[in-house]
Amino acid sequence: MKKRMLFIAGNWKMNKTSSEAEKFLVDLKSKLAPFCGKLNLAVCPAFTALETSTRILHGSNIGVGSQDISAKDSGAFTGEVSAKMLLDIGVRYAIVGHSERRQYHAESDAYVNSKAKKALSSGLIPIVCIGETLQEREAGKTSNVITTQVKGSLAGLTDDEMLKTVIAYEPVWAIGTGKTATPAQAQEVHALIRKLLTEAYGEAVAEKVIIQYGGSVKADNSQELMSQKDIDGALVGGASLEVEGFYNLVANAIK
Repeated sequence: MKKRMLFIAGNWKMNKTSSEAEKFLVDLKSKLAPFCGKLNLAVCPAFTALETSTRILHGSNIGVGSQDISAKDSGAFTGEVSAKMLLDIGVRYAIVGHSERRQYHAESDAYVNSKAKKALSSGLIPIVCIGETLQEREAGKTSNVITTQVKGSLAGLTDDEMLKTVIAYEPVWAIGTGKTATPAQAQEVHALIRKLLTEAYGEAVAEKVIIQYGGSVKADNSQELMSQKDIDGALVGGASLEVEGFYNLVANAIK
């Protein structure tokens, strides 16, 4: 039996205004209240809805995360948002290295690593995303890609920092496509990630690290995915945008 508590987070991407988020979260908070203590929950709205979200969810069992974070503390970095700014409004988590950031903003493993370190040194919990493309999977490169991303994105983290870090395995080919890695495929990669963590930090640390799965997770597949030995939750996209859908996903995941 797994000793790690499940952690399910909803990544809203570029959806929901602040007013839309407020109405949504009032309903979601009530709906998910019965799961308090059974698993960890979070939502990651767009930057403009973060302050509203932390206000609505204050004191609830749902944390708030940002979808990105700057690697810098402050200064002439137009469009960037710092850890200090996020902490000031009650944000707890920060997604770093999402495949869309890697793809559309050319974020390297080294850059993702700098963001993860900044989050950790500031008191935020980074959700570090990794995953292979369809082309890489079909070419038999999944293991090499994941190994490179894990080592590069987590380089230099201490044991204590690793224990405060969440990893999200998101096969790029399964994000928003309706395709989902089978539970066996997902477990295989999660087991590889845990093996790499064991080699770098030892079994005691590796066994405590939360590794989420992301990629078309829905209510009808969450239970089977979450039942796998090394899958400790989910980073959910589209299915987190509707209260009923997200509720059903969470309810099925903990059955």
